[in-house]
Amino acid sequence: MEYSSAHRLAADIRASEEYQTYHALKERVMADETTAALLKEYRKLQVSIQMTTVSGHPVDEQDMQRFQGIMSLLFAGGESSQFLLAEMRLQQALADINRIILEAADLEIPLPGMN
Repeated sequence: MEYSSAHRLAADIRASEEYQTYHALKERVMADETTAALLKEYRKLQVSIQMTTVSGHPVDEQDMQRFQGIMSLLFAGGESSQFLLAEMRLQQALADINRIILEAADLEIPLPGMN
């Protein structure tokens, strides 16, 4: 299999507006130690809550409250909110690309958010 197309796709992704916006905001947001720590805890709780939900177990109420509190703080801040929204846009673009590739390969791999 020839990989030059994959390398061009990677370069196109890095050149995209979605990636450029995400990367610029990430650098600024992560430069602030408090925001970086909040984002780390937010992601840790997000994964934990998702894994608990997928496993069919009830989510710990304290974890959910902590997650919602951190989410409120992050989305209330200007750059942290912009960063999270930019990250969501980039994730959506990558999910779209992934769907196109899976369809081209005639693979049926169920991924979150794919219909």
